[in-house]
Amino acid sequence: MTRPSRGPTWRALVVEDDARSRDALGLLLEARDFAVTSAASLAEARALTAKDVSAAGDGAHDFDLVFLDLGLPDGDGLDLIRPLVEHPGGTSVVVLTGERRLERAIEAMRRGAADYLVKPLDAAALSLALGRLERALDERDERRRITRELIGLGHYQGMVGHSPPMRRLFEQLDRAAPSELPIFVRGESGTGKELVARAVHQVSRRRRAPFVALNCGAIPSQLAESELFGHERGSFTGATRAQIGAFERASGGTLFLDEVTEMPLDLQVALLRVLEQRTIQRVGGAKEIAVDVRIVAATNRDLAEAVRDGRFRADLRFRLDVLPLSLPPLRERGDDVLVLAHHFLAATTPGENSPSAPAPVGPRFSSAALEALRQHPWPGNVRELKNAVQRAAVLHQGPEIEPEDLGLDATTREPQPPSGRGPDVSGEISPSTDVAPPGVPQGPSPISIAPSLTLAEAERVLVLAALERHAGHRGHAALALGIAPKTLYNKLRAWGID
Repeated sequence: MTRPSRGPTWRALVVEDDARSRDALGLLLEARDFAVTSAASLAEARALTAKDVSAAGDGAHDFDLVFLDLGLPDGDGLDLIRPLVEHPGGTSVVVLTGERRLERAIEAMRRGAADYLVKPLDAAALSLALGRLERALDERDERRRITRELIGLGHYQGMVGHSPPMRRLFEQLDRAAPSELPIFVRGESGTGKELVARAVHQVSRRRRAPFVALNCGAIPSQLAESELFGHERGSFTGATRAQIGAFERASGGTLFLDEVTEMPLDLQVALLRVLEQRTIQRVGGAKEIAVDVRIVAATNRDLAEAVRDGRFRADLRFRLDVLPLSLPPLRERGDDVLVLAHHFLAATTPGENSPSAPAPVGPRFSSAALEALRQHPWPGNVRELKNAVQRAAVLHQGPEIEPEDLGLDATTREPQPPSGRGPDVSGEISPSTDVAPPGVPQGPSPISIAPSLTLAEAERVLVLAALERHAGHRGHAALALGIAPKTLYNKLRAWGID
């Protein structure tokens, strides 16, 4: 079946040192409406494909399709595959090999090539391959068109937002996600960093493989290496059986490292080695295990400050912070607050708040409640808004949700960055009291840390004392302790404390 002529809308690059083969393949692609560029060497191909790989790049030098000869005069074509498939934009690579053995073709596929052809090229095999590739490109373009429409409507992979900052984020995500490069997400606690990581996974080529999320701030330091890399039976006290770690569970897919700046420095060294060598060793094991993982990391702290303070390695930062994305706090998203509030209310009372429902009978926000939602500073961001709406949907008594149903009065204080101040270890240890809510006495309640306690036990004592000091308010306790609320929630969950 002949494709209708549509003009050259896709760009193809042919990298082949044999001039006759290069020209013949170029003419065939032009006949199928590709705009064709040619290269005779690895160096020439690198120059043609070099581009800014930032999430905000315009993609001006992207090729949709690359035919790549593996036996080039100045190097191995295999070395070009990963940089090509890792570029934002979704380049498909077809390798050309004159070898009858398939080891090199298999290695090319492992590095991300979409297909391979054996030279001399067979006309029928080439036609079938081009048909598959054109269908894949058509599907890609259709997905992009639908995605652009959804972004225009304020939706992207489960995220909702009409404000300019969120639309910019959605557009950056759509460019960055198809690549294989690491993504680093910055944003305050509660802004939805894990939701961004899941969106990256769903848009990427890895969407059919596992997505594994790991909160680096909630893992006890003595178990952190095992959580990441796994362990062998008997490698430490209590290791009664072998266990695979997050890297092996995520192999082929995406690994989300939340609160990565909380990772101990010695573990940062091990992580850097794994990212460079793409292999791991389980704790207590000697075998090198190959892993294929795309990393999405996140933090709610200032990454540059963490590097300056010596809490995060500069070399690891440069390895992870390749495609940076920033999540705006809810207070900077304008009327997205109301959009999200209605979205969460509809999800809490399914079927009752759908715009298509002929006669909605579920709860609605009163005008006073909508104004309260607009005016609240949302220190807990989207997580706080979702909790407030869910609470109001359950506790409201009249036909409309009123401001008092949202329970916002106790959290109207503007958010403050963590002080970074640690406990006073010169004698008695007292949690900070500078963020205590109104009505709680300001005088510190001294606690004693016995020298016989382990670090983990002392941490538990300090955390529970901070919770008691702040009347059980976990957000205030987390700020007093200088940690993220999510870290505190995860610690309490690990200890079995509600």
